Amino acid sequence: MKTLSLLLGVVVCHSICQLPAMAQSPYVSSSDFEKYARMLREKALLKLEPTVLIPTANRPLKPTKYPWKNNIVTTTFWVGESASTNNPVHNSSSSWDINWSANFGGFDNPSPAARREYIPAAFTPRQNPFYIALPYNDVTRGRTKPEAATAIPWFQEAFVKEGQSVCRDRWVRIRNRNGKDCYAQWSDCGPFRTDHYQYVFGDERPKPNLNNGAGLDISPAVRDYLGLKGTDVTDWQFVDEKDVPRGPWALYGENNHFVKNGGNAVARVASWESKRRSAPEPTVLTNGK
Repeated sequence: MKTLSLLLGVVVCHSICQLPAMAQSPYVSSSDFEKYARMLREKALLKLEPTVLIPTANRPLKPTKYPWKNNIVTTTFWVGESASTNNPVHNSSSSWDINWSANFGGFDNPSPAARREYIPAAFTPRQNPFYIALPYNDVTRGRTKPEAATAIPWFQEAFVKEGQSVCRDRWVRIRNRNGKDCYAQWSDCGPFRTDHYQYVFGDERPKPNLNNGAGLDISPAVRDYLGLKGTDVTDWQFVDEKDVPRGPWALYGENNHFVKNGGNAVARVASWESKRRSAPEPTVLTNGK
């Protein structure tokens, strides 16, 4: 700092000494002269400061719309599940549907022996069997929560009326340890909490709970598609409806936009599966051949 002050003093003094005699100077008052001296000092400081260049080539053009939530303890739940120590509230109803089990079509039996192609063998579900729960509900007692308008990224575009959830049936992308993706709809709230928007939409981690700090519940269909255990670890993120690809999650459900938009969803997905299975395997070259 002493060296910088001396340099500034020399520059300012040198500049001032180059001025014509005060009798000939346009700065007729002492205040004008002081302003001119300060200007010279500022110019001298700019010359002495190093120029800093900030590279922009590798900077993203815009932040990720829906960031990934990584390494989240993930547990399995199902429609019609009874209350237990690790599931204190039964799942015959959901946070958004008091008649969830009936509207789904029955008990979504999680036993592999009681399932076929990601759905219960006993019936065809009337709602999407690829569903999840997250620990936040944007409505309470028929009213929209006050933080919802600022916490939920899509609130403004999705809001219809007071007390109607903008979270229900929202699409989520889930990824297992091997990088395989599955898509599901947000159909209930939990595990354990319905108020943790700082995690669901923000940067916080899930709160400690009886299920090893689980922050995501998945349906048996999601579990089976990703090959997960009853308690596992996944990554997840929200996705917009238009970005959801075809897959087995497009087959069933009155709450499913693939079905609501008309056409034969089963045929579309069957075609997708056929093309995927018939795609040629990559050629593997060994020993230089």
